Amino acid sequence: MVMELNKDQRVMSEEDTKPQDPNPRLASEGYSVLLDVNDGDRLVFARLSGGAILKIGNKNYSLKPLIGAPFGSLFQVESGEDGSFLSRILPVKQENNSNNVMDDSRDNRELVDNNEAQNLTGEEIEAMRREGAKGDEIIEALIANSKTFDKKTQLSQEKYLLKKQKKYAPKLLLRRPFSRSICEAYFKKYPARIGFLRVDALSLLLTMANVTAYSDVLVVDMVGGLVTGAVAERLGGTGYVCNTYKGSSPYPVEMVRMFNFTDKVLERIVQSSINELSSANTASPEENNQQKVCIAENNINETATSDIMVEETTVTAEARVVDNVVPESKIIKAPKAGAKASKETIEMWRENGFSSLIMAAQDQDPWSLLKDVLPLLSYSAPFAIYHQYLQPLATCMHKLQQEKMAINLQITEPWLREYQVLPSRSHPHMQMSSFGGYVLSGIRISTT
Repeated sequence: MVMELNKDQRVMSEEDTKPQDPNPRLASEGYSVLLDVNDGDRLVFARLSGGAILKIGNKNYSLKPLIGAPFGSLFQVESGEDGSFLSRILPVKQENNSNNVMDDSRDNRELVDNNEAQNLTGEEIEAMRREGAKGDEIIEALIANSKTFDKKTQLSQEKYLLKKQKKYAPKLLLRRPFSRSICEAYFKKYPARIGFLRVDALSLLLTMANVTAYSDVLVVDMVGGLVTGAVAERLGGTGYVCNTYKGSSPYPVEMVRMFNFTDKVLERIVQSSINELSSANTASPEENNQQKVCIAENNINETATSDIMVEETTVTAEARVVDNVVPESKIIKAPKAGAKASKETIEMWRENGFSSLIMAAQDQDPWSLLKDVLPLLSYSAPFAIYHQYLQPLATCMHKLQQEKMAINLQITEPWLREYQVLPSRSHPHMQMSSFGGYVLSGIRISTT
């Protein structure tokens, strides 16, 4: 009995000494993060390190205080002896005084904007900054020296405070990059890079393709890796995500690095060309040998040229997205995803087929790709195709009906409306996207 207890204790001690993965809820060093400056005014992707710097306004701020902070933390610019820095703040719960909104009888009709309402000069504000005054203290001084602040309505006062806060006390929200936040950030800043794929269209793709655990999903991703990362995130290290392509070089999937995937998840993201996946077993041995020689030559050329091109594309794309982030001398790179699929795995897919297909090829005709990729699916497997325009999907749907290759075909246009919810002024947003592309979905059937 004593020996059994000692054995259990030894097992527990061995488990305690094993290295554990970093907490995914904390922004560890080397993690990719999404920085939300002033409530959506700027969205910046950055990789945390001791020497990373973010430029806000005309000053640079170190991102070192963000290391180890939980995602969702709020930071504010403060002044100290060594200059301005980012300091974490805890949000204070404010009481909802709805009666003030209803009973406020003031208006702005008698207010004249002649730049004479503020007694505090710019030189005095700079002197307060040099003395180490915080942003909130400067805002309070501006309110105290304003001749018209008390005469404004409550809504105008809130707008005034928000405007001054963005200028003198900018805030920074630390967000975790995942499929929704990455898609929303790119759709707001660089929508053309993701083919104008909105977040509701992305979720519809995953649903229509029935992406579940232990699925083998075939992906044609020409939107920078957003779809590949979203599928891998939903699989959670189970099944496979195979990114296929035409030609000798794969499509760049640099966005996968922003998801902070573990090694277990990255091992499940592979790539293989359409020729390798669709090489028929009925071909003669001589043709198979010729195909293997051609594939080997293409692989040699890829190691010499293609990898370099993909690496350069990754670096330049991250540099544009991160825009104002300056890395330290020792750059911490995220692990690269999309290794070559093994021969055993390819043979398994040739024999059993993939469980689903997702296509997001904005620069290609859907039918020209689908007629080569659809036979790689198993029978009764669902597929979903995204395109920015309706006509290419309508043509593809007509071809599928003529060839009798799929059933349950439908084209869906996702629709999304955002609302502003505030006391006594809840309404749809005035500026929002009215177009989210189209999704063609269906189920593959046997043609015989």
